[in-house]
Amino acid sequence: MSKTIQELDLLLADFHVFYQNLRNYHWNVTGPQFFQLHELFEKLYDGVSEHIDNLAERILTLGGEPTHTLKGYLAMATLKEDEETPAAMTMVDRVAETMKALNQRMLEIAGQAADQRDPGTAMMLEDIVADYEKTLWMIRATRS
Repeated sequence: MSKTIQELDLLLADFHVFYQNLRNYHWNVTGPQFFQLHELFEKLYDGVSEHIDNLAERILTLGGEPTHTLKGYLAMATLKEDEETPAAMTMVDRVAETMKALNQRMLEIAGQAADQRDPGTAMMLEDIVADYEKTLWMIRATRS
């Protein structure tokens, strides 16, 4: 299995954990910003669902087989499930931290892919990073 496929599979596992954390936040957010955050978390997990599909399909395109069990994702993931129901703004902070970490990893993988003459993987990941950079800007604006 190539290094890129392995890295994409690890990223796939992390996106699954991120997805579930976002679902938790969407279901359990409370407070004065409920409507905005409830909507934000839904928008984010819908996007993560799309990223999950694209990552798995990219792994298949490159000749690999994506991990496909929850047990497998949890064993591989660098992200951890949020077992708490934190306060609303703590949820926002945790989402921002996760997105920053994912962006860093995606940029590293994109660089490796570009070095290996794999522009499809690099462009896919760079598109997610650009989207997350804009979302992070918006999240920072909620903290001002």
